[in-house]
Amino acid sequence: MENIRKNKRGSLASMAFYAIVIFFFAVCVLFGYKMAYEFNANIQADANMPATAKAATSQLTGYFPGVMDRVMLFLVVGLAIVTIILAALVRVHPIFLVLFLIGLIFIIYFSAIFSNVYDDMALDSNLATQANNLPFISFIMRALPFIVGVFGFLLMIIMYKVWQIDTGP
Repeated sequence: MENIRKNKRGSLASMAFYAIVIFFFAVCVLFGYKMAYEFNANIQADANMPATAKAATSQLTGYFPGVMDRVMLFLVVGLAIVTIILAALVRVHPIFLVLFLIGLIFIIYFSAIFSNVYDDMALDSNLATQANNLPFISFIMRALPFIVGVFGFLLMIIMYKVWQIDTGP
């Protein structure tokens, strides 16, 4: 049983991973939507394409923002739940609380940088139309430092609260 506990993760590294995955996914979705939008525009402009192909690409491009927005929401909530569950499996001595807080501040700072990078990309004239069609992703990326801070704080409470629970001999 002790060996199982030693291999569990749920720490600042999890929070850094959380912020990086969310940023990477948001950027990939934004560029993917731009490519799908351009592909659809080229299909619609081609006179040799049959009407069924034009209708199919138009319909698929119409589904893209709604589906990917909800996938992003699912990803954020899912990663948060997994991170909190993994934090409950780790016992950390309370003396490391100060180091955890300092590390959390750095991770919040870097998530703010990720948020600003996404905002700059979303405000670019080439991507603004697509970013406006992705409201959940835009909201999550604007609130990324806050989200990371809240989940980091919950992670800290869970990890250090577990220390007080007596697990027995």
